[in-house]
Amino acid sequence: MYKASLTKLHKEMRRCQRCLEAGYPITPGAIFSGGPSARVMVVGQAPGVREKETGLPFSGPAGKRLFSWLTEAGFEEEEFRAVQYITAITKCYPGKGRSRGDRVPTAEERKLCAPFLVRELDILRPQLTIPVGRVAINHFLGRGRLADLIGNVFERDGRLVLPLPHPSGANL
Repeated sequence: MYKASLTKLHKEMRRCQRCLEAGYPITPGAIFSGGPSARVMVVGQAPGVREKETGLPFSGPAGKRLFSWLTEAGFEEEEFRAVQYITAITKCYPGKGRSRGDRVPTAEERKLCAPFLVRELDILRPQLTIPVGRVAINHFLGRGRLADLIGNVFERDGRLVLPLPHPSGANL
């Protein structure tokens, strides 16, 4: 049942055009990985340019840093990617920002994607959720000083939440 529900959701996410229809300059094509047996869910802000190219979440320089942290915690990248689930607050690449780096998805874009994340959480029911970076941390824990949140474990809705800084260095 979980597998069928997740497969259906993945198809819906890949077909989604909500942000484009609302006038946001995204590159469509939801980027996520993992299957129905995942117990850990990593949630980033949005796919980056490298992720758009590879179709694999956290596949650029920020991903290298993230997986170095996860390796220190006992998770090898290949096994983690095969067994656990990686997604983002917004599912598609938002495009370049005005200055350096990728554009931060607007509150409206995050709202348009929110039902997908709710369904991912409902289907997978991860024991541990790892929000990565300010946008994801704010989604799960509300606004707060990152220094007070990052690295601490919280309980929300019956699951553990372990916030991490954005591995690009934006929150370090």
